[in-house]
Amino acid sequence: MSEQENNPRRDFLRKTLTLIPVVTVASSGLGVAALTANANADTRSPAPAPAPAADYQPSFFTAEEWAFVQAAVARLIPADDLGPGALEAGAAEFIDRQMNTPYATGALWYMQGPFVTDAAPQMGYQLQLVPQQIYRLGIAATDTWCKAQSGKTFAEQDSATQERILSKIEAGELVFEELPATAFFSLMLQNTREGFFCDPVHGGNKGMVGWTQIGFPGARADFMDWVERNEQYPFPAVSIRGERA
Repeated sequence: MSEQENNPRRDFLRKTLTLIPVVTVASSGLGVAALTANANADTRSPAPAPAPAADYQPSFFTAEEWAFVQAAVARLIPADDLGPGALEAGAAEFIDRQMNTPYATGALWYMQGPFVTDAAPQMGYQLQLVPQQIYRLGIAATDTWCKAQSGKTFAEQDSATQERILSKIEAGELVFEELPATAFFSLMLQNTREGFFCDPVHGGNKGMVGWTQIGFPGARADFMDWVERNEQYPFPAVSIRGERA
């Protein structure tokens, strides 16, 4: 079995390094090579679990939708020997908070026609739906399909079955009437990644576990002493609020 098959989470984190803004990496004096080396280090200790937070009550999702989102993020970035996963890091809370922003209502988007449901990827987003609608319709369609198959919602399935269902959605094997299944999966995966790596002020990346796993230093104000040293930055990540990992 290949290393990629043995470490799908590590491979995911390695690929996700490209999500870090180049200007932030450059200002840290780390560079992508140093971050990648840290992500690949077999001797790295697992990131500590975030401190338990008060029970979060979703303000956008219904109870059934909330159960779906929590179950989905737990499978998209699962906890393992490298540390906590997206659920433990608060990615579900991050997504719920985002649903109450102008981003989720499309207020900042160009939302006039023409709309093309089968546009080529290089054409960008072409649907008439905004994130709030994509989640509502996608969750409902997935749960309807799950109930038709087993009488259970997505959240009630075992983890292996949940992963198979998510794979079907990602591949477009499930056909939803009101939106492309692939659009739903893409948005959910994107938001889960954002919730895992965002600054904790946004509700996700609790304890900065995402940053710790990839060696990202966070929002430190000054890296000048480490520029051109060509060595790994030794200090823990710092959040916008000044919290330390």
